[in-house]
Amino acid sequence: MKLSRPVSWFLLAFGVWSWFIWITFVKNLWQDGSGLAFDDAGDPTGYFWVHLVLALTSLLLGTVVGVIGFRGVRALRHAPREG
Repeated sequence: MKLSRPVSWFLLAFGVWSWFIWITFVKNLWQDGSGLAFDDAGDPTGYFWVHLVLALTSLLLGTVVGVIGFRGVRALRHAPREG
């Protein structure tokens, strides 16, 4: 399957965006002072674990999508131009 140039760049950008967003989210989750992520003793709560798993899953999927986009961009760079 061959991806078009716009689709390849979109997938690559989506992967980069996912890393930016979810790394920021995990930093904010780790530094949460509202009592949602950590209880009074400083132990992680269910909220923390659920959102950490969500973030890690999203990072994994963002990586896969970004790699597909990167491969598409790289393949287009080495392909002969039509026209």
